[in-house]
Amino acid sequence: MAIQIVMDRNGDTRHDFDAKDSNALSKAERRFTELTGAGFTAATRTADGEPVVTRTFDPIAEETVFFPRLVGG
Repeated sequence: MAIQIVMDRNGDTRHDFDAKDSNALSKAERRFTELTGAGFTAATRTADGEPVVTRTFDPIAEETVFFPRLVGG
């Protein structure tokens, strides 16, 4: 089971999906595109556990975390 975690000012929202289910995979890819298009940064982990920014949907990533755009002031 894969998960997409969306961070925002209210905390986080978790979206589990089965990468073997084509409908769930399509929905996860659509969510990825919508969030990154809205300015969120997506990050996954390498095999060594290091976080890495990703710009494309990875259907085999076990966990993708979305961070909102930082606003200074």
